[in-house]
Amino acid sequence: MKEIFVRLDRCVGCHTCEIVCAVEHSHSKTLFGAIAEHPTPKRRLFVEWVAPTHKLPVLCRHCEDAPCVHACISGAISRTPEGVVITDEDKCIGCWTCVMVCPYGVIGRHLETHRAYRCDRCPDRDEPACVSACPTKALVYRTVDEFSADLRQEAAAEMLAGERG
Repeated sequence: MKEIFVRLDRCVGCHTCEIVCAVEHSHSKTLFGAIAEHPTPKRRLFVEWVAPTHKLPVLCRHCEDAPCVHACISGAISRTPEGVVITDEDKCIGCWTCVMVCPYGVIGRHLETHRAYRCDRCPDRDEPACVSACPTKALVYRTVDEFSADLRQEAAAEMLAGERG
């Protein structure tokens, strides 16, 4: 299963991922259309400032043993066969239990619709919108093995460059 990984060394905190996420989850699928929509489309990831020089996009990790799935009293939260944790907005009653148990604090409360929302990894796309739009490629959509191999290759290249320099 593919995951969204964050390359902290590349994130500049531009918030492009947040904007594109909200637009992707709007009815119009355009920036200017999304701005005028009601209910307001919401972003499903949040760029947090961790330290003066570090930014961190935070989003649903689709936990293997997701506390939100177990806590949802209406049965609105489930897992797809691909392992993505999703919320059925038609079943959500807005009790916010999932928000309270999320260890990452990334389930949002849409107060206009009284529904919970989270990253759904853009199921209608080959790659999540946030990953495609990231100008610095800080967001990466890969399997754990692919991402680990990429990091090992980069570390080896840096080590060789240091020996030659």
